[in-house]
Amino acid sequence: MFDKIWNQHVITGKVGEPQLMYVDLHLVHEVTSPQAFEGLRENQRRVRRPDKTFATMDHNVPTKDVFNVKDAIAKKQMTTLQHNAEEFGVTLASVGTEDQGIIHVVGPQLGLTQPGKIIVCGDSHTSTHGAFGAIAFGIGTSEVEHVFATQTIWQQKPKTMGIHIHGDLQNGVTAKDIIMALIGQNGFDYFTGYAIEFYGNVIDAMSMEERMTMCNMVIEGGAKMGQMKPDQTTFDYVRGRKYAPRDMAAAIDYWSQFYTDDPSAYDQVMDFDVSTLAPYVTWGTNPGMAIPIDGQFPEPKDINDEKAYKYVGLTPGHSPEEIKLGFAFFGSCTNGRLADLKAAANILKGHHIAPGLTALVVPGSIAIKEAAEAIGLDQIFKDAGCDWRMPGCSACLGMNPDQVPAGVHCASTSNRNFEGRQGAGSITHLASPQMVAAAAIHGHFIDIRKEAI
Repeated sequence: MFDKIWNQHVITGKVGEPQLMYVDLHLVHEVTSPQAFEGLRENQRRVRRPDKTFATMDHNVPTKDVFNVKDAIAKKQMTTLQHNAEEFGVTLASVGTEDQGIIHVVGPQLGLTQPGKIIVCGDSHTSTHGAFGAIAFGIGTSEVEHVFATQTIWQQKPKTMGIHIHGDLQNGVTAKDIIMALIGQNGFDYFTGYAIEFYGNVIDAMSMEERMTMCNMVIEGGAKMGQMKPDQTTFDYVRGRKYAPRDMAAAIDYWSQFYTDDPSAYDQVMDFDVSTLAPYVTWGTNPGMAIPIDGQFPEPKDINDEKAYKYVGLTPGHSPEEIKLGFAFFGSCTNGRLADLKAAANILKGHHIAPGLTALVVPGSIAIKEAAEAIGLDQIFKDAGCDWRMPGCSACLGMNPDQVPAGVHCASTSNRNFEGRQGAGSITHLASPQMVAAAAIHGHFIDIRKEAI
């Protein structure tokens, strides 16, 4: 599948060398675009294909009072994107509009993300869009300018790895646990240099939201791209959305060619049986430092582990259930979709979060927020003691007011647990929405397969 999409987009360049690739969709946000737009202005260039460019604001957006941006840098980045979009004719889902939200949530939600495309964005989690059978990856600011000006990008073709996901998931085990387990068992850099395709009966049975969660986090294992073949689930998801093809029959006929004919075509194949998989939790300071809920924190194997233990204040031999939590975060481009909010709300319903614990619930977009409110999810979260917010990247990263205090352990549905990722001195533990919801009730992680909420 990867070769089929790649080869259709090569403009020039030899095999084994960087090749010039045509870009079908360029997604833009306020943090990595200002310098690129300024470069166009200085060189008197225009955006070559504004119709293939879409922008939104997400990283800096306050989620409590969205129109009151107090941080000077954040406000500058947001107003700059507004002005640049107007000047260069780029469609912008600005704050408060119906299409506003996290860029990797909004793209699929609007039907911009489609099979067979090459999709780029100045953000590493662009890999999310590969769940639709696209080649999607993050790019740097200079590359953002190049795509603006030419609608192309130079890329070295990566190796391919097929990961066969099969078996039967236990109750309480999710797509988030699968990708966390793959990274935790193999290391945060194991997949470096590869474009990954997930396949197998488990993938076939997944919703698009679950598939996006897995492709979102391949970057945390070192891969630049992750993808899954488009199928009826994909087609049904895209159908009827704002930017979906008008002739869906013709589109589906075209999209249906994108599959892998034979797994032996991959440069490497990995087999992963999920039948005995447990829910996963990170203990350290990168996503590779992850263990099953019924496991124990490992003995340090190098100086990085030693530094991680010092930072998080945990001890080898103990278990995730002993982590005392002070914060819970529901949201991000990994798990901020309606299905994720439903999963968390199903566990929180009729319960209250632990005394002294703060919980933020941040939908991935305005549309998701409104859909959640229409079925009463917001009230479930509020009744449980959670803070229901407006959309944005929020506490996934410390670039806006939603930050975890120093020294506080946070159960988070996001994708990164680096030092200070959620605020200076904050300590992040990644898990699925279901696991975070149960942890918020108890004030510590529990094994949701075995223990009653």
